[in-house]
Amino acid sequence: MRKFLVLVALFCSIEPALALDQAKILKSLQAVVMIRGYNNTGGLAYGSGVVVAKDMVITNCHIFRSTKEPWIARGEDSYPIASVQADRWHDLCLVSSPNLPFIPTPIGKAADIKRSQEVLSIGHSNGVPNPLTSAGTIKATYQFDGGNVIRSSAKFLMGASGSGIFDLEGNLLGINTFKTPGRPAYFYSLPIEWLADLQKLPVETKFPITGKAFWEEDDDKKPFFMQMAIPELKKDWVKLAQVAENWLAKEPNNSDAWYELGIAQENLQLLDTAKASYQRAVALDASNTDALFRLGVMAKSAGDQVAVDEIQRAIANVNQDLAQEFIALLTCKESC
Repeated sequence: MRKFLVLVALFCSIEPALALDQAKILKSLQAVVMIRGYNNTGGLAYGSGVVVAKDMVITNCHIFRSTKEPWIARGEDSYPIASVQADRWHDLCLVSSPNLPFIPTPIGKAADIKRSQEVLSIGHSNGVPNPLTSAGTIKATYQFDGGNVIRSSAKFLMGASGSGIFDLEGNLLGINTFKTPGRPAYFYSLPIEWLADLQKLPVETKFPITGKAFWEEDDDKKPFFMQMAIPELKKDWVKLAQVAENWLAKEPNNSDAWYELGIAQENLQLLDTAKASYQRAVALDASNTDALFRLGVMAKSAGDQVAVDEIQRAIANVNQDLAQEFIALLTCKESC
């Protein structure tokens, strides 16, 4: 009971900032488990997982690379893993554990995910026995292999691989998997819609599970949404422009690619072309509030109040809270 009360305390500490459904989030929190196993040197490998069906837990395959006999853990209790269905390339594994006494979490829908919506990341970061909750927002989703990879600001650390990112009603949206190095960082979650294909794969009973995942490819072979991350974080605008142009050569109607090109152009002082790129991003996706924000800043700098008001209304149509942030951004001093 004490451990459950600790979970409740950790959860309630974030409640004032978010309009979440406490009862539903608590149920989802209880569906998050640890996965452990001893490696070849006798050390303990660990990660997280989420119960998605009776006796079934989804997690990342990469946490099974160094252990022959992994198990599921909750506090001092442990539950043996009997088998696994493994999609190594997408880094998703579905493990079975007979008589697992946990209720599955509800599954969300990719179509319901909106840019800037508030989310929660729940997992065992740093291997702590009680799951930690981190709040954030959806920054972008990227179409890839029939799903939408999620980038959010909801932080997770080592040990949270295989944990869940949830909406504020406790629906599982994705599986936390990888991040960019250093700080600040971008945090990526794999789409929960890949679960349907994962359930069709052959059942295996032998560990370790080896095989490279798509996000571990050489930099020039990674998806474009990953290639752009490091140049953007390092403010290498020339490199970012190159990646964005290569992205657009493959996907000319990708709103995120046009936005990234606009960011590079704006920082290279190519303001007219940056404005055109942002406008193209919004034309392709009216919910691209990142591009709308930049257009608003440019309109404010040009003294075009009519355009500022139009952009504010466009942002409000997507998210009222973001519209207030937009107003604050335009009215604050440089030190804001």
